[in-house]
Amino acid sequence: MKKALPAWLQALPMGAVFLVFFVMPLLLVATVSFWPQNEYTLEPGFTLANYTALFDGDTTVRTYLSTLKFCGLVWAITLVLGFTLSYFVAFHVPSVGAQTVLFTIMTIPFWTSNVIRMISWIPLLGRNGWVNTTLIDLGLVKQPIEWLLYSDFSVVLAFVHLNTTFMMVPIFNSMMKIDRSLLEAATDCGASAWQTLWNVIVPLCRTGILIGSIFVITLVMGDFVTVGVMGGQQIASVGKTIQVQTSYLQFPLAAANAVVLLGVVLLIIVALNRLVDLRKEL
Repeated sequence: MKKALPAWLQALPMGAVFLVFFVMPLLLVATVSFWPQNEYTLEPGFTLANYTALFDGDTTVRTYLSTLKFCGLVWAITLVLGFTLSYFVAFHVPSVGAQTVLFTIMTIPFWTSNVIRMISWIPLLGRNGWVNTTLIDLGLVKQPIEWLLYSDFSVVLAFVHLNTTFMMVPIFNSMMKIDRSLLEAATDCGASAWQTLWNVIVPLCRTGILIGSIFVITLVMGDFVTVGVMGGQQIASVGKTIQVQTSYLQFPLAAANAVVLLGVVLLIIVALNRLVDLRKEL
């Protein structure tokens, strides 16, 4: 009988992939963030000027607050939508086959490109788009509503459209693992539907909620395409700032901004993990 390979040796290939494609790029970005800023070449060195330049004034702080605002709004909306849709499919659709079909149908729109899904909102929400035209024809408004497109509203709407599936899938997976006898026991003990939802289902779904929250927060915090397209290049975000800095070849400054962004995201994830010990739950 052949002896099994040691655990560390089995994990070596995955560890090598993790090192090459995750750890090394992060170390490279962190290293470049300390290099002096040069308009023409990248010259190795060490300086804190890139980090001090980020917080020279309140522009960076306001940009981070704007990004956190989008992050909070999108997280709350996707959590409500994702939980509601998952709850309906998991507990109000009787057969497993019907659950699979319905869940697949709900995820079909997310199979298309993010850019295509974003662009599809423009003819709907534009000044002369379908929504404004319909409202004017019905006599509900006299002039086109300007804030439907290229505004905070359109950015949040696009983020919710793009990221709801990342919240819904982990929550649905957690709900499908719940023992249905627990719900029957809660009902037998006199618990109402809301009490069962809050005291039984929500606590047992906290792992899915946490995983979905991590997905949504990390995607929104670093996004720059959605903000650029749906905000009409007029709304600031950290991801958009890094993209602009990179396009102007300000790589050390962009790297410093990326390191700060990574730190903020990690702090949020650590705070969420304090609420739920993900390692124990998994």
